[in-house]
Amino acid sequence: MLRPSTQKYAVNRPLYSEDNFEDEHAKVYRKHKRFLDHFKQYFTCSSERAKNAALSLLPIIGWIRIYSFKEWLLNDIVSGISTGLVAVLQGLAFSLLASISTWYGLYAAFFPVIVYFFLGTSRHISVGSFPVVSLMVGAVVTRLVPDEGPPANITAFEGLTRDEQRILVSASLTFLVGLFQLGMGLLQVGFIVIYLSDTLISGFTTAAAVHILISQLKFILGLNVPGFSGPFAIIYILESVFTQITSTNIHDLVTSIVVMVVVLGVKEINDRFKSKLPVPIPIEVIMTIIACGISYAFSFSDKHGVDVVGKIPNTFESPMAPDLQVFQMIAMEAFPIAIVGFAVAFAVAKVYSVKHDYVIDGNQELIAFGASNIFGGSFKSLAASTALSRSAVQESTGGKTQIAGLLSAIIVLVVILGIGFLLEPLPKSLLGAVVIVNLKGMLMQVVTVPYLWKKDRPDCIVWLGTCLGSIFLGLDIGLAIGLGLELLTVVFRAQFPRCSVLANISGTDIYRDRKDYVNIYEPEGVKIFKIPSPIFFANIDFFRDKLKDAVGFNPLRILRKRNKAVKKIKKLIKKGELTLTANGLQATCSMPIEESEDESNMEDLDKPTDYSDLPIQVNWNAELPANIQVPPVNIHSLVLDFSAVSFLDISALKGLQAALKEFIRIDVDIYIVGCDPYIIEKLKSCKFFDDEIKTSILFLTIHDAMLYIYESHPPKTVSEKVSGSFQYQHINGSSMSNGLTSQEMLDMKMEVETDTKPETRF
Repeated sequence: MLRPSTQKYAVNRPLYSEDNFEDEHAKVYRKHKRFLDHFKQYFTCSSERAKNAALSLLPIIGWIRIYSFKEWLLNDIVSGISTGLVAVLQGLAFSLLASISTWYGLYAAFFPVIVYFFLGTSRHISVGSFPVVSLMVGAVVTRLVPDEGPPANITAFEGLTRDEQRILVSASLTFLVGLFQLGMGLLQVGFIVIYLSDTLISGFTTAAAVHILISQLKFILGLNVPGFSGPFAIIYILESVFTQITSTNIHDLVTSIVVMVVVLGVKEINDRFKSKLPVPIPIEVIMTIIACGISYAFSFSDKHGVDVVGKIPNTFESPMAPDLQVFQMIAMEAFPIAIVGFAVAFAVAKVYSVKHDYVIDGNQELIAFGASNIFGGSFKSLAASTALSRSAVQESTGGKTQIAGLLSAIIVLVVILGIGFLLEPLPKSLLGAVVIVNLKGMLMQVVTVPYLWKKDRPDCIVWLGTCLGSIFLGLDIGLAIGLGLELLTVVFRAQFPRCSVLANISGTDIYRDRKDYVNIYEPEGVKIFKIPSPIFFANIDFFRDKLKDAVGFNPLRILRKRNKAVKKIKKLIKKGELTLTANGLQATCSMPIEESEDESNMEDLDKPTDYSDLPIQVNWNAELPANIQVPPVNIHSLVLDFSAVSFLDISALKGLQAALKEFIRIDVDIYIVGCDPYIIEKLKSCKFFDDEIKTSILFLTIHDAMLYIYESHPPKTVSEKVSGSFQYQHINGSSMSNGLTSQEMLDMKMEVETDTKPETRF
């Protein structure tokens, strides 16, 4: 860290306004491309462009060329096997959230992984089912095919069992999610994820974790709870659970508690000693093997009524086409699922890309996940994203590329085709316990609420609104509420920025908020006003109000008062009721004549003051004759710091122009500093500058403007500050003087009589 006492710098350069700077430094002309130019460039083909397009669409070409078999292959094998075992278990568990048969969760760990291997840009995420996405799929499935009551009126449902109907809905939904993602990728709208802030995602996933926890109670307790969807579904589920609580299956409950305690304990050991362990202890896999053995040995399903996974086909089912009628009924839910699935996967991928120093492409990721879900949906797979815990296993066990992901898919393939029958006695309560244990990270996000409340309350409101809305009204509505609140906070911050009045740190060219420092100097007669945000139609009125508060007066009101005063003085002089004598202006009556205001002439009062036919120059800060009252203006210069203004729209430009003219017309000099060249060009192209507002008001920095102001308005000496008004005499004999001698006043009177206008003031 530099020591202020020894480190200093000095700059010796000319004082620059924008005009002077442009005269001395030639600008480079840059041709701005039109939409047609971008269109032509996008569809222009060349060998180099074709090569880049191939590398972009098939990222595997880029990393496979640099693949080091000696250094990376063994790590990828170990990682692939570890990830594959976890993927099998999570695939079975997360399929329960989607309210479909368990083996379809295994398909999500196989088919999408194959496509992502060729198209994905991340080398470390594990593609497959994700609990939040599975839960959102389950909400759609139970809405169209409820546990109790008839299914939706869909022609394709005829002749199908309830499970087959649900698979049709799930597969069609996955296909449509893929279409949305692929379309967004082709349209290059990968930037859409920036509107999902970390705060929003945190609140949303916490609410999803609560939904998942509640949905697994029926497996933990061994109850027959019907599926609910829509607003307040979580309340209906809890009501059903507590109504049947006396029917809890003790075997399911004990199994779940034991599994959760052991898995949580071993996971803590894995986290604490991860630097010493070659690979994390696969406790979930170990507990699955033990539970399968105990369940088979003691006939949990037959003797104790424990719900188990059941028969797992040892073959893939034939592909199926999605149903268009289902598309029409699920389109509104499919889009938020596409956004959430991609946003979570992209966030995880970005973390690992930064850690391992490579680049991921958001648009290509959309294409990769879109194609993966289209392919997976055709084979009845769940919608694919990535699970944080599974990706952590793939990365922490040494995975270097998606070869580890491909090997994990092979492990899943072996389970499906070869040893799936060994998982048939697996209790679903164990799967529910595994799901709940994996929610720990998402549920613990609630501890960020006090921190957000202290540090950033608008962000805290977004978190709470998203979380509570998602819990009680459903994940899709909650996500919409979160987006709405987030946009409102952006509008609020931009519409009501923290404007400030700056002052000079003595002896430097540094200017800071005058409220924040002690030893700070505010120049006399100058206000420096900082605008810390863009200026647009929504905040231009707020900006003008804050500007009036900063200077302490309303310039338009002052202008109207001055115009009224000038009109009254002219009228009094014309009527002979106010005359200029050797002793000054003299009124011919004891009381000033009150003039009624003509509202029809209010527009004239907003125009520049007309001093024509007035034989003197008015000092508005002195006392005026005939008891005319005009509020004084205690500044001569106003500096606007535009260094933080990134754009202006037309409405704001017009409002700014009107505000500046109000100050200029009451003899306050305006200076704009730190203005971005783009904004200057816009001001010029929109004819912002005219006879009143000139380009000479633009300066490079605050200090440039202040030095110029000091030249134009040198600080007054003590004798200059002691000034009065031009002496005039009322008929009652009272008089006031500015200290001028009789000879000086006489000389000024003679100058007036020769049709000149000296700097005489009253």
